[in-house]
Amino acid sequence: MRPDTSAEYVDHNAEAARLERTAGLYPEDAEHLLLQAAAHLELADDRPRATAFYDRLLSSATPLENPFLVRALKAANLWEYGHEAEAKAIIEGVRAASPRDPAPWVIVAESLESHDELEAAQQTFTEAATHLLTDVPEPPYATHPVLFGRHRVRRMLGLPHDNWDSLADTLHSSPVSLDELHDPKRVWSLGSDNPAELEAEISRLRAELGTYREALSRPFPVAVLHWPASELTELLTAYPSLTEEYPSHEEHLATIEGSLRELAASGTPNLGIVTGTVPSYEAFAASEGASPGDASLLPQYATTLAARGRAVAWPPERGAACWCGSGSTYAQCHGSNE
Repeated sequence: MRPDTSAEYVDHNAEAARLERTAGLYPEDAEHLLLQAAAHLELADDRPRATAFYDRLLSSATPLENPFLVRALKAANLWEYGHEAEAKAIIEGVRAASPRDPAPWVIVAESLESHDELEAAQQTFTEAATHLLTDVPEPPYATHPVLFGRHRVRRMLGLPHDNWDSLADTLHSSPVSLDELHDPKRVWSLGSDNPAELEAEISRLRAELGTYREALSRPFPVAVLHWPASELTELLTAYPSLTEEYPSHEEHLATIEGSLRELAASGTPNLGIVTGTVPSYEAFAASEGASPGDASLLPQYATTLAARGRAVAWPPERGAACWCGSGSTYAQCHGSNE
């Protein structure tokens, strides 16, 4: 169940408990699963328990994939139930660390914004943009919320447009402009008796909803299963019946790239790759009461990995390493025929 689903239809406490149990079954995915569980607890207004989940991750002996994201979420949660000083201290720590992931920057800046610390929010968004986007020819999708958030806060502060704001305008795909969406006077139109003003506000809200829906859809990609060479050898040795599915590792890699390009050409959005391991696959097969040698399990396994947050977006960003693990850039490897 998605954490953004309305509380009217979801027992968030039950979902948090389910995700915690799942994290116990898949410790390699505990970070992603427990973050979802904490989100459900926040929606259930059990913020102290959510903080306990963040603390559990931060104190874990297993290194986190994104510790600054966990710290940022903890800070935002703490501030919501009265721990302002501790939240601000964590936020300053995140800013000082200058993470390369845009998400922690956005979370701490929006937390400052939501508590009317607009100047600090603007400075945080600006630091993020400078750190992540200086000399970057094309802003990656993940950095768009940095620019949009910065534009919004600067509009509220009445600051003039600068180069970052102009870039945000060009990246914004909604039919309603950012200036209109971020107009501080919009709140007054909600109490207007003028049908034209109300209709315009409905159009703006629909545009915002479309943007949010697009963003929410991205963590759940259409994922294709990838086996590293050593894992594929182990898989086929244990389950020879899968040789028909995977004649060779080279053909497997070529099939992945070809399938993804076909999906992209057909207009399928939000594509990704998940990497399998034999122990994980065997555990999945056991949970399904099926044999790992059954090829029909492979797409289900890929979908399960994607739902557990294991997917990597395809195609890789410009200059990034190829998804196959060769060590070369994507443009020099499987992306060379683009």
